[in-house]
Amino acid sequence: MAASERSTARGVDAIAARAALARIGRSSALPWLHGEVARRLVGRLAPIRLQPRRIVEWWPGPGGGDDVVRAAYPQAERVAVEPDARWAARRRAAQRRPWWRSRGDRGATVLEESADDSTIGRAQLVWANMALHLVVDPPALIARWLRLLDVEGVVVFSCLGPGTLRELRELYAANGWPTPTPGFIDMHDLGDMLVDAGFAAPVLDQETITLRWQSADALLAELAQLGGNTHPDRHPALRTPAWRRRLVEALGGRADRDGSIGLSIEVAYGHGFKPPPRLRADAPVSVSLDEMRAMVRRQRSAGGAVR
Repeated sequence: MAASERSTARGVDAIAARAALARIGRSSALPWLHGEVARRLVGRLAPIRLQPRRIVEWWPGPGGGDDVVRAAYPQAERVAVEPDARWAARRRAAQRRPWWRSRGDRGATVLEESADDSTIGRAQLVWANMALHLVVDPPALIARWLRLLDVEGVVVFSCLGPGTLRELRELYAANGWPTPTPGFIDMHDLGDMLVDAGFAAPVLDQETITLRWQSADALLAELAQLGGNTHPDRHPALRTPAWRRRLVEALGGRADRDGSIGLSIEVAYGHGFKPPPRLRADAPVSVSLDEMRAMVRRQRSAGGAVR
């Protein structure tokens, strides 16, 4: 496969992205960070006062947040769109377990991302927590979200931003190693993507969360759980035990006085509305006889002349 077929300009290798999804799926639980971001993301929906009848959850398996969506909108029909057959099977199996039903949750319709838009159907809310940074072609996905929404429907999402693991990139650069992170999308670029797709009134904001670990080994284990490095220019082969020892020592050298090692995680949040379709200036306009009579009555009552 040619390099141009494997990666995008922003720096995500398609093969590595699929491997990252599989790596996340091998864990019995999602990273703590995904659940925390989901709780913060659903809080951003409160001012919108949305009451969706139907919700499309995009990649809720690897991204998480299904529980907070269900709690916020217990009466809404939910459709879980998972990235592939393995994630879809995992979700269906979970929903068949007794403990799932004991929560009073009727579950979601589970589909794969490869399903066409008509199969997924329209919704008033598209929810995508901690998934967009794993996507190879974000603009295409954002345009698809618009197609899945009813007019005045809302997309709300979160993803990692370019400030994520800044300290780790500095460490790699100081040692002459290839970049350890993919090309995370800047918040302003995400806003441009929303506008280009056709969303109205996009709102973007970000925050930096500092995570701390008591050892370099614990830090590296949790980073692997987040999916790993998907940049096309990452180290092309497996690393040796000697290199890992160098990395652990380098991380340990950055520990604070209490022995903990901190890394910055930038999280971007965004939402946008689907506006009514715009009429072209040259588009034909049809007005019924009743509508014309109503217009005449309004003009007469306002004291205007009818010509």
